[in-house]
Amino acid sequence: MEGFEYVSTMRLPEIVAGPGKVAELPRIARRFGRRALVVVRQPGFTGGDDWVRIGASLSAAGVEFEVEGVSGEPSPTLIDRIVARVRGSGQGRGRGQVDVVVGIGGGSVLDTAKAVAGLLIPGNSVMDHLEGIGPGLPYLGPAVPFVAVPTTAGTGSEATKNAVLSVRGPGGFKRSFRDEALIARVAIVDPDLLRSCPPELIAANGMDALTQLLESYVSTRANPTSRAMAHAGLVAAREGLVLWYEEAVAGRGGGDAAADGRARMATAALCSGICLAQTGLGAVHGVASPLGALFPIPHGVACGATLAAATRVNVTALEEREPANAALEGYAFLGRLLTGHDSTTMNDDATARAALVALLEEWRARLSVPRLSVYGIGEVEIPAIVADSRGSSMKTNPIVLTDDEIAGILRASL
Repeated sequence: MEGFEYVSTMRLPEIVAGPGKVAELPRIARRFGRRALVVVRQPGFTGGDDWVRIGASLSAAGVEFEVEGVSGEPSPTLIDRIVARVRGSGQGRGRGQVDVVVGIGGGSVLDTAKAVAGLLIPGNSVMDHLEGIGPGLPYLGPAVPFVAVPTTAGTGSEATKNAVLSVRGPGGFKRSFRDEALIARVAIVDPDLLRSCPPELIAANGMDALTQLLESYVSTRANPTSRAMAHAGLVAAREGLVLWYEEAVAGRGGGDAAADGRARMATAALCSGICLAQTGLGAVHGVASPLGALFPIPHGVACGATLAAATRVNVTALEEREPANAALEGYAFLGRLLTGHDSTTMNDDATARAALVALLEEWRARLSVPRLSVYGIGEVEIPAIVADSRGSSMKTNPIVLTDDEIAGILRASL
C-alpha cells in the first residue's frame, strides 16, 4: 500500500458510546441551552418505552423541547417546511431560540435533523446548497448545534458532514447537503436503542455499514489511519452482523448474543461513518444513488444487493487494466480478514479476492437481502441508472469503470 504521507482535516463529533449512554442526553443538551428541537421517527418512536424515558429525562433536566416527526427518506421540501415552521413559530430566529437540534433515529432522521440545524439560522432553502442540483451556493452558516443519537446501525450519519436528501421518481435525485459545520457536536451511540430493530432493518442497515467500510478501505483517498478505523469496523461487522440478524429472526433479540451483536454493529456503523467522511466511497454507492432516486428501494438494500457484484467487477477491472494498483492488495486483505484466514492459510491473493466476493454473496443470501428485480428493476432500466451513477462516490472508486462494467454490476444484481 502507499506510504504514510496524507492530509486529513475532517473533524469528528465528541463521541459518547456504550449501553445506557442515552441517559446522558439531558446533560449534553443543557450544555447548549434550554430549548431543543427533537427530530424522531414517526409513527412509532414516541409511543415506545425509549421515548418515554428520554422525554421524561429531558423535562426533568429543564430542557424545553418540541418534537418533529420524520417518515421515510427526507426530501428538500421536508427540510424547507420544517425550517419555515420552526422559524415562523419564533423558535428558529437566532441562537437564543432553538439552542440545540437533537436527532434520535436512523439515517433519515439524523440527516433531517442535521440539515434543519444547518438552516434554522440562515433560513434559506436547502436547494441552494445541494451538490449537483440548483445554484450550488456556498454554505455560510452558522449552524445550530446538533446532537446525533442513532437508533439503527448502518449509515454512520452521526459522524458525517452530509445530509442526504431525495426526490423519488422520474427526474428524481439523491444528493447531499454537505459542510463541516453540519457535523454533530456530540454523537451518543447507545446499542440499547437498537433493541427494537426488526431483522430486515438489521440486514439492510448492516449491509450499508459493511459497504461503507469495504469501499472506504480501497478508496483512492484511503490512508493508514482510515484503514485502521475500517479494519476495526470490519472485525466488528464480521463478528456482529449475521449473529445479531439470526438472533432477531429466532426471536432471541433480548438475549446476550443479540446484545453483543448490537454493540458490535453500533461500533461498525460509527466506524463506517468516520471512514466515509475521510475517504469517500465507491461504485456501490455510485449506483445506489440513482437506484434510490428512481425506485422505491431502501438504501441499505441497494447496497446489499450490489456489493458482491461491484466487488467482483472492480477486482476484474483492476486485474485486467491496473494489476499494480494497491487496491488489489487491499481486496486480498479484506478477503482474508472477513473469511477468518491469514496469509499462511490463504497465501494466494487471487484466491483471497475470490473468497471475498463469495462471502459477500453468501451474506446477502443469509441476511435475505432482496435482489434489485424485487423492486421492479430490469434490463430496460439499466441505462438510466448507469447514466446517473457517476456522482461523488464513483470518483473515489479504486478504478474508473466503463459504462458496460457498471451495467454489469446491475445486471448481476437483478
